[in-house]
Amino acid sequence: MKMERLIGILSILLQREKVTAPELAEQFEVSRRTIQRDIEALGRAGIPIATAQGAGGGISIMEGYRVDRTVLTAPEMGAILAGLKSLDSVSGTRRYAQLMEKLSAGTGGLVSGGAHMLIDLSSWYKTSLPPKIELIQSAMEQHRVLRFAYYSPKGESARTVEPYYLVFHWSAWYVWGWCRTREDFRLFKLNRMTDLAVGEPFAPRPAPLPDLEPERVFPIKYRVTVLFDPSCRWRLVEEYGADRFTEEPDGRLRFTGGFPDSDSAVSWVLTFGDRAELVEPEELREQLEELAETLADRYRRDQHGLS
Repeated sequence: MKMERLIGILSILLQREKVTAPELAEQFEVSRRTIQRDIEALGRAGIPIATAQGAGGGISIMEGYRVDRTVLTAPEMGAILAGLKSLDSVSGTRRYAQLMEKLSAGTGGLVSGGAHMLIDLSSWYKTSLPPKIELIQSAMEQHRVLRFAYYSPKGESARTVEPYYLVFHWSAWYVWGWCRTREDFRLFKLNRMTDLAVGEPFAPRPAPLPDLEPERVFPIKYRVTVLFDPSCRWRLVEEYGADRFTEEPDGRLRFTGGFPDSDSAVSWVLTFGDRAELVEPEELREQLEELAETLADRYRRDQHGLS
C-alpha cells in the first residue's frame, strides 16, 4: 500500500546518499511512474527531495536537511521491524514483513537478523476484524466517508464518519474520525461496527490526534470501593496493578476505582461472583441488591417450573 511504500522510500533515502528511480521501482515492485508520484508526495509532505538526471544522478534528500543516519540504531530499527511485523498478525499476511525485508536490503547490516521482540495485535475476532481494517485503510487513503451501524450502551445508531486514524489501544482497534451525526471527532470501536461500507469522497479537514487518556474517553461518574477475597489478587494486579489496592487485617483486599456508568461498575463486580463485596457508593449497593433479588426470584421460579 502507498503509505508503507512511502515509509520504505524515506527510510532508504535516510540511509543512502543517493538512489535511482529504477532501483526503487524494482525494490518495491511498482512502475517508475509510481515511484515518481511517491517522491512528489514526500515533497508535498515537507521532505526536501532533490533529483538529478543523467550519469551519476538519482534521488536524494537535500544537503543541510539530512537526518543523521545514526539516529536509527540497530536496536531502534529492530523495534520498528517488530512493530511493522506485528501488523501482519492483524491482516494475516506477510505484507509488512516483506516491506522490512526490502528496507533491510543494502543497508550495510543496519537491521539485525535476530528479533527479540514479538508483538501480536490479533484478537479473538480474526475473521471479522481484518476486512474492516482493510476497508478503513482504503477509505482513509482515498479520503472517502465510512457508513456503518454502531452499537453502544446508549443503543444502536447509524453513523457517517470521515476517517483519519486507525488506533490500537486498550487491547482493541478503533477508528478516529469526524462524525457527521455528532459534528465532532469521535472514537469508534471496530467490534461494535456492522454493515460497514465506503461512501463518497470528502475534503480532509485538520484532524487532531485523539486524546486517549481514559478519563477523557471514559469520564468517571462513579468512584467505587470493593472488598475482594485474597484469591482475586492476581486479577486485580493484572487489570489495575499492585499499587491499586490494600490488604485489610482479615486478609481481604480493598480496591477503589472509577467507572463511567453504573452498569460498568456493577457488571465488573459481578464477574467476581461471591468473592467481591461492593462497599460504596450506597446507590450501587442498592442496585446490586435489587439485581440479586431479581436473579434469585427468576432462578427459583425456573427451578419450580422445571420440577
